[in-house]
Amino acid sequence: LVLFERDVSQCVRCLCFPVSLCNGACAEVDSDTEAVAGHGFKLGCISCKMRGEVEASAIVDWYFRAKGEKEFVHIYNYDGGSPLIIDDRFEDRVHWNGSRKTNDLQDASIYIHNVTFNDSGVYRCFFRRTLSYDAYEYETTAIKVVHLTVVAKATRGTASIVSEVMMYVSIIGLQLWLLVEMIYCYRKIAAAGDE
Repeated sequence: LVLFERDVSQCVRCLCFPVSLCNGACAEVDSDTEAVAGHGFKLGCISCKMRGEVEASAIVDWYFRAKGEKEFVHIYNYDGGSPLIIDDRFEDRVHWNGSRKTNDLQDASIYIHNVTFNDSGVYRCFFRRTLSYDAYEYETTAIKVVHLTVVAKATRGTASIVSEVMMYVSIIGLQLWLLVEMIYCYRKIAAAGDE
């Protein structure tokens, strides 16, 4: 009993110490690739810094090549200040949906309102990041590519269907296991009562 009380008091002391705040982590996730015509769509572009403690600034440029075209066209620029829509096809339809209130951009996602079939094609996101060290600055470039397909109606992916089926199988399996455990415990209690 004394050993138990000492362990509990140590746990309480550990929990009472102030916990320091931590910074969030960055994970590079690929963008969705299927948009529905007439709806909005987020073109994702994330490029994480390898070392969070290094000061940095970044400029992001988006390029677009429509289906059937050979050349990429510069459509959007963002430097942490004000966005610049360069291509008239995207005027009043593209908005910044990435990192805010920082020059250290890591999420350069943009949101396209009222997607049309003409928006199908390949999008390129260029990160030009300057890492600032004490003695020098180092420039890096990251490129993300999104192949966008615009459809008339949303389709459900195979992974979504499989995960839903597995969820139901797991629920039914766990309920059956719980039922077996309840019967086992009931029989054990009943047998102990007969003695």
